[in-house]
Amino acid sequence: MRTLAAGNPKRTLAGFTLLELLVVVAIVAMVSVGVGFAMRDASLVQLERDGERLSALLESARARSRVTGVPVRWYPGEDGFRFEGLGAPELPQQWLDRDTQVAGVPGTVMLTLGPEPIIGPQELVLVSSSAPGKSVRVATDGVRPFALQAIVP
Repeated sequence: MRTLAAGNPKRTLAGFTLLELLVVVAIVAMVSVGVGFAMRDASLVQLERDGERLSALLESARARSRVTGVPVRWYPGEDGFRFEGLGAPELPQQWLDRDTQVAGVPGTVMLTLGPEPIIGPQELVLVSSSAPGKSVRVATDGVRPFALQAIVP
């Protein structure tokens, strides 16, 4: 009967080491996370983009209202939105995605943006007509800037 001695070149081992298995598991985990991020819901991403853009536009209009001393109001519409009080339309008035809409009654005053430096708490909810049940909220407490604060389920 033959025994294997240390340093015997004919020694054969079967299987994988624990370190090799851990490396393979880590690689599989990283690939699955990447696939998960790549498969994000496109309609929700579009709503988030429109929400972030609207937050920036509202803050721009709010700053212009404070500088000029003229009240600025924001109205949603069927095809987009409009700012009243800025004079000529200097800010964009269309959504990035055609399916984006504001929850509520179109044409009603939704937001008053100044000229006071502190405004009351205000919010609006953006919804997607192509993906019912998906919505995001743009809000301010009146002191801080408008921001995409929460995703409404």
